[in-house]
Amino acid sequence: MAQWFRKGCVLFAGLWTVALPVLTVSPALADDDDGEEEGHKGPDMHHLAAKPPLPRAHKDFSKFRFRPEGDKVQEQPDANRLLFWTQDGRPDGYAERRGSSIIYYNAQGQAIRVQRLEASELAD
Repeated sequence: MAQWFRKGCVLFAGLWTVALPVLTVSPALADDDDGEEEGHKGPDMHHLAAKPPLPRAHKDFSKFRFRPEGDKVQEQPDANRLLFWTQDGRPDGYAERRGSSIIYYNAQGQAIRVQRLEASELAD
């Protein structure tokens, strides 16, 4: 009798595991919309690329004192760096903060100036 009971339980469990995916998938298949009204969809990738949901990083670059005259300045707050571009669009160097100093580089990547920050400027 116990042997019949075990076989019945194994058979029931096997049928249940086969039927369970069919039961969970069938409501999704029955939910075909005819194009009359669409449900709420998340934003597409084009929308996310145009306006990313993450806030942009903001830094105060007022401590960067030496900027080439006439150059356009592009901020990179996530890298704590300023990029310098000439009026005709060529790179003219960059400046980045490293510890207690700000190092200025030319267009070839060679350090040309080091600005030591004072104790009051290190508070950020």
